[in-house]
Amino acid sequence: TVTDRGPNGQIKVAGTKRRTFPVPGFDPAIVRIRVVGDTVKVLDAIPITTSRGEPVTGLPNQRGRDEAPYDYNALTALPYDPNGLDTEGIVRAADGSFWLVDEYGPSLVHVSAHGKVLTRYVPKGLNLTGAGYPVVEALPSVLLHRKINRGFEGLAQLPGGDLVLAVQSPLSLPDTDAAEASRTTRLLRFSPKKKAVTAEYAYRFDPVDVVDPREDDTSELKISSVVAVGGDRLLVEERTDKAARLQLVRLDRSSNILGGSWDDDTTSPSLEQLDDPAASGVPVLAKKPVVDLSRVAGVPGKIEGVALVDHDTLALIND
Repeated sequence: TVTDRGPNGQIKVAGTKRRTFPVPGFDPAIVRIRVVGDTVKVLDAIPITTSRGEPVTGLPNQRGRDEAPYDYNALTALPYDPNGLDTEGIVRAADGSFWLVDEYGPSLVHVSAHGKVLTRYVPKGLNLTGAGYPVVEALPSVLLHRKINRGFEGLAQLPGGDLVLAVQSPLSLPDTDAAEASRTTRLLRFSPKKKAVTAEYAYRFDPVDVVDPREDDTSELKISSVVAVGGDRLLVEERTDKAARLQLVRLDRSSNILGGSWDDDTTSPSLEQLDDPAASGVPVLAKKPVVDLSRVAGVPGKIEGVALVDHDTLALIND
C-alpha cells in the first residue's frame, strides 16, 4: 500500500478555509504489510524520493493552481514544493517497480523498486518546473480542469500491463459549479510501453442517494479505487465518506472518447454538464453492481483502497 500526503487538515481564518500541514517534511512512502488474523505487521517502508534521493514531501506544487499550504495553526504560509506528491493508488509492475497516481497534477508516477521517481506523467500544459525528477507532459490537457483535491485516486493494472487511472470526481468544466452537480467522471488507459494514453472512457455515477441513502450532495460522489479482475474488466468503487459500492465494467473499444470533442475544454455543453450523456451520444461505460460495502458488517468509512486477494476475496483499506 502507500501513504497519503501526510497529516493535513483545514482551519478557517477570516472566513476562509486554509490547508494545514502539521508535519511539512512528511515523505510519502510505499509500505509493505502482512495481515495475519486480526494483526497488521509492517514489513518494509520505502520512502519516495527524487532522482538524487531527496524526500519528495506531500506539499502542493504550484501557486495559483493548488491549495496554498500553511503550518499547523494556519497562520504561517509554507513554500510550495514542485516535488510534492499527493499519492493515492498503487500497483506493482512485473519488473518490481511501482506505479502511483497523484491528485495534484493529476499525475501518473513511475517509481523504482527502491522508491526513486523515474518519471512523472502530467497533463499537457501543466508547466511544472523545478522538480528533482523527469516530468513528461503526456496526459490530455483537459485534466488541467480537475477539481482541487480531486485528481487521480484509483489505479489498476490490466493483465497485459496497461494501466487504468480514475479521475476521482467530475472535472470542473466549465467551472466548479458544473463539477459539483455532475455525475460523470473519466477513466484513462495508459500504455507503459508507448508511454501514452491510449483510451479514455466516460463513467457515470449512480445518484448519490442510491450510493448513500443518507447523502443528498452529488459532489460527495467519488471513485477511490479501480481493480483489474481479468481481461478488460474492472471493479470500480463508487463512494461517499460513509458508503461504498463496487461496480463491474468492461473497457469496451467502442466506448473510447479520447481525442474527441469531450477533450476540448471549449465544447459547450461539456461532458460534465450533460444531464444524460448516453442520450447525447456519449458511449458511457455499462456497469453491473457487485457488492454494497456499506451492508458488510465491520467495513469502516472512507474506503480508498481495494485489492483482489483471490477469486472470492477482496482486501480493503481506508483513509
